[in-house]
Amino acid sequence: MQISASQVKELRERTGAGMMECKKALVEAGGDMEKAVENMRISGLAKADKKSGRTAAEGKVVTATSEDGSAIAMVEVNCETDFVSMGDDFIAFADAVAQTVLERGDDLEVLNASPVAAFGGDALTDVRQAMVAKIGENIQVRRAVRVSAPEGGNLGVYLHGARIGVVAAISGGSGDLAKDIAMHVAASNPVCVDSNGVPAETLEKERGILVAEAKESGKPDEIIEKMVDGRMRKYLAEITLVGQAFVKDPDQTVGKLLDGASASVTEFVRFEVGEGIEKKQEDFAAEVMATAKGDG
Repeated sequence: MQISASQVKELRERTGAGMMECKKALVEAGGDMEKAVENMRISGLAKADKKSGRTAAEGKVVTATSEDGSAIAMVEVNCETDFVSMGDDFIAFADAVAQTVLERGDDLEVLNASPVAAFGGDALTDVRQAMVAKIGENIQVRRAVRVSAPEGGNLGVYLHGARIGVVAAISGGSGDLAKDIAMHVAASNPVCVDSNGVPAETLEKERGILVAEAKESGKPDEIIEKMVDGRMRKYLAEITLVGQAFVKDPDQTVGKLLDGASASVTEFVRFEVGEGIEKKQEDFAAEVMATAKGDG
């Protein structure tokens, strides 16, 4: 059967697939455009399923801000290689996901079923699977958040390249202060805003370690208690936002910076690409040797 160049062009525009793949699909479908599209979609889903178990620890953190600045969405979208994360297709998809979170919220289950305006209103899960089939790597929307400004407050966002993103919400203060707080969180990675946010079990575990260390000094119990109290204060200053030295002015803490502006941090969220994902260590030399021996 003769397949025209215009048919191949139309199928490429509709599926984003390569020219030869489109021509093959049209031949197999007997020139039926709709059947070719359906078959390619089924094939794409199969490819996406096969790739879904592969480690995706690269990618981007992307944000989207509402027109009035009252809400900010932030997402981490992962792929397998840094090369793909810099491609136009991947960037367009990540941006579309952030915009959809801004419009629809950050519940991932709801998000996956939500229409993506930038991709013709197709459901996010379908768009993602089509992207996997087109790019050839596992792609995942790992996490998402939508933060709203507190009443009378401000939001700040900071992106360090495309690998670290922070959204900070403050009560009082200004937009510039909120952005400074977001920048600080990106750099210093505090665990929580203040000591009230530290889990009791974390405090108990840290205190136990410090007590055991202090007892090795052989000092009396009352001295040990004072030593441990001092070290716990230092520990809390290191892990809490308000206790840390402000990155732009280390002579004052973030807490003092906020007090001076009559402001307080109500929330912050920090995403870093791939954090917590165990990356597979590739031994390419061993792989080549195995292939040469007929083992791979």
